[in-house]
Amino acid sequence: QVQLVESGGGLVQAGGSLRLSCTASGRTFTSYAMGWFRQAPGKEREFVAAINWSGGVTRYADSVKGRFTISRDNAKNTVYLQMNSLKPEDTAVYYCAADDTRVGFTTPQRYNYWGQGTQVTVSS
Repeated sequence: QVQLVESGGGLVQAGGSLRLSCTASGRTFTSYAMGWFRQAPGKEREFVAAINWSGGVTRYADSVKGRFTISRDNAKNTVYLQMNSLKPEDTAVYYCAADDTRVGFTTPQRYNYWGQGTQVTVSS
């Protein structure tokens, strides 16, 4: 089992940047691929980015490709989401999740463990 804690959310103006962090505790971090998802009010949770267990494979939603970067530091048990050129439509609660197949799928149903979420608000 793994516990996930996100941090780094906040309020930023459009065009600005934020870096989210998600630190894991419990089972060995390299046992998991990691993903970031987000959920805006009244909308379903949607995939943002994923990274496999080694960091060698990454996936992005089309809506964030070229603006967001997912990375992981296995020595620090942490996955990051660098978000640049933020837009008001990026406003949501962002969740990190762990996938014990180590692949890093794009569907939330594939993920076994979830953090509590961190709010990101982008003002226009």
